[in-house]
Amino acid sequence: MRLSLVLSVLRPAGPVAIGVSLGFTLSLLSVTWVEEPCGPPPRPADRTRPDGGPAPPPGPGNTNGNAARRPNAVPAGLGADSWEPRVVPYRPPSPGRAAKKAVRTRYISTELGMRQRLFVGVLTSKSTLNTLGVAVNRTLAHRLERLVYFTGTRGRKVPHGMTVVTHSDERPIWNMYQTVRYLLDHYVNDFDWFFLVQDDTYTEAHRISRLVAHLSIDTHLYLGRPEEFIGGDTEGRYCYGGFGYLLSRSLLLLLQQHLESCRNDILSARPDEWLGRCIIDYTAVNCAEEHEGLRYHYFELGNNADPERETDLRFQSAFTVHPVLDPLQMYRLHKYFAQVELERTYQEIQQLQLEIQNASSLSADGDHSATWPIGIPPPFQPKTRFEVLRWDYFTEEQVYACVDGSPKCELRGVDLADVADVVAMAMEELNRKYQPVLHVRKQQLVNGYRRFDPTRGMEYTLDLQVEVVTQKGHSRSVTKRVHLVRPLSEVEIIPMPYVTEASRINVILPLTAHDRDHAARFLEAYAAAAFESSENAVLTFLFIYDPFEAQQVTQNDIFAPVKAQITEYERKYAEVKIPWISVKTDAPSQIKVMDIISKKHPVDTLFFVAGVGTEVTVDFLNRCRMNTINNWQVFFPIHFQGYNPTIAYHNQVPPTTLDLLRDAGHFDRDVFHEACFYNADYMAARTRMAGDVQENEDILETLDIYDMFIKYSNLHVFRAVEPALLQRYRHQACNPRLSEEIYHRCVQSSLEGVGSRSQLAMVLFEQEQGNST
Repeated sequence: MRLSLVLSVLRPAGPVAIGVSLGFTLSLLSVTWVEEPCGPPPRPADRTRPDGGPAPPPGPGNTNGNAARRPNAVPAGLGADSWEPRVVPYRPPSPGRAAKKAVRTRYISTELGMRQRLFVGVLTSKSTLNTLGVAVNRTLAHRLERLVYFTGTRGRKVPHGMTVVTHSDERPIWNMYQTVRYLLDHYVNDFDWFFLVQDDTYTEAHRISRLVAHLSIDTHLYLGRPEEFIGGDTEGRYCYGGFGYLLSRSLLLLLQQHLESCRNDILSARPDEWLGRCIIDYTAVNCAEEHEGLRYHYFELGNNADPERETDLRFQSAFTVHPVLDPLQMYRLHKYFAQVELERTYQEIQQLQLEIQNASSLSADGDHSATWPIGIPPPFQPKTRFEVLRWDYFTEEQVYACVDGSPKCELRGVDLADVADVVAMAMEELNRKYQPVLHVRKQQLVNGYRRFDPTRGMEYTLDLQVEVVTQKGHSRSVTKRVHLVRPLSEVEIIPMPYVTEASRINVILPLTAHDRDHAARFLEAYAAAAFESSENAVLTFLFIYDPFEAQQVTQNDIFAPVKAQITEYERKYAEVKIPWISVKTDAPSQIKVMDIISKKHPVDTLFFVAGVGTEVTVDFLNRCRMNTINNWQVFFPIHFQGYNPTIAYHNQVPPTTLDLLRDAGHFDRDVFHEACFYNADYMAARTRMAGDVQENEDILETLDIYDMFIKYSNLHVFRAVEPALLQRYRHQACNPRLSEEIYHRCVQSSLEGVGSRSQLAMVLFEQEQGNST
């Protein structure tokens, strides 16, 4: 009885006791009874007894031995001083010595050691550079990070848009050696993989890129089509150059120190065989066709082969196709593989949409959680009434929301093409949905609505009146509402050349007799922005005289007051010099005037052609430097034009400064006078224009600089609104001798600069009220 009572009391504690005992047992078993001490090993001098004899062997009584110790125990050889923190005293820099400035790399990827994925080198020749080389460039360049062509010699003219490296020798082995040397000297630190291919080979860029994306960058890999060496005296196989081969960065670095020995010791008739011997002899890496389950696919194209009729599965999955005999065959191959990749992309999109739809059914909201279209972000949800996106109504001829604020305007240009494309797409989708049971024909667009949603793209709602025809020929007219979305594609960062804000700007101000009264205000604003802040800019006046004014310049110089003001500013700012140039012409066109300025400056000069009403600011000068890129881009800013103060501030006192407000002015899209460009770009465009000038000299007066860059240069013409470039209202006289388009733009700018529609309507309303009373 007593025993059962004791057992009943101990039964709940039994599992706890067993668990504790088992834990202690496992802990003791996991302890290593023979382990190294935490401290440093004893020095030879310490391995002696106090009497000078040898130290006893390690054992339980020897603390320097490998005896078991408690965790976190401190070896006896380390004193307490070893664990005391050390205080490093602060030493301030010397007052007379300037602090050393840290030098950072231009790009963060360089500092972090990040490299690009794939470099492609094309081995070409002088005879095929302008034929097969151009065909390779047109089918491959826009899909790769870097594409460089290597040749022994070339002609005087290099095809546009191609980077060509010339080795100045036609020997194949020497060219291969120089190519590998060039890769090691210039690109080995920037790329992980190097793909070399001949110009008579078609390369499917997407498949090569996907291949290297699944390969480890630390692998010594030599991937391609293996080929036996001629003669069989060398063990191993090399990669045949006709189908291209892939080299890893680590393999090239391993080969770098032996490259000179390969050039001197290895003899071969083929460059790809020479490279293979070099890699095998000095790195022991053979050409492989497969690596880690990834296979290098290639296809040998037969004579007179038609890509559309080729049914071989190896052709459909090939990375490279060889040989390609002419550019036409290269383009036909590119068309075929582009269609294959496009179909593959559509299949992937459909598969992803199906997966999203299946996964959404398992969510809390069920099928309602999947937005339409599947895979596109949901519509923007406004939080206040000010964030509601506006729907614009349109028909097939007109749109009821215009840029200039008009209630209705005619559809034209890209807007007309957009509406036509959307209606055609809607009819195509309707027929795809109802055929073959029904056939749908468009009769008219009843209503159209569109809005731009920044989270997903352009949305459309169409009410289409269509004729529905059955298989038996019966027809009926119905109205169908269709919803469409033109989604935003992936945003890409366009690579641009590197520019800085340190360039000097030469500000050119053409001045006529009509503009001389406004020069004082321009000088005042420019001095406050540039002279007082020592801005890196030079102001040059260009005084334009007509023939009559030029004859009387000694007796009555119409620009004498302006020249006096220039002298006054030079006296006020001792470090400032304001040069000026006098020109006599009866037709002051922009190009004729700029020809004179261009000849007086170096080719690397950055120009800003200003207007007399322009208020130059430091912010704009910096944007002029950043937006103007030599041999790449010119910049034509859209300034903010102030309205006529008597209209904009009717019966009010106008402010002293021009503010960037809706009722104060507007961005004048009809004016192209202000321009930022480099002298070299101007001279290049002017040279291309010379042939047309010889046939028609009046072209110099009918075109402006903007039209010249559009028609006679391949540069990017960047046009954007510039909030830091302001112009006060002034009446401008339009020259009827200019072209009809330029004259119309001038008149339109003058009319729209008077005031906004509401301001003009208010003035007219007050006048009518006054006349009625």
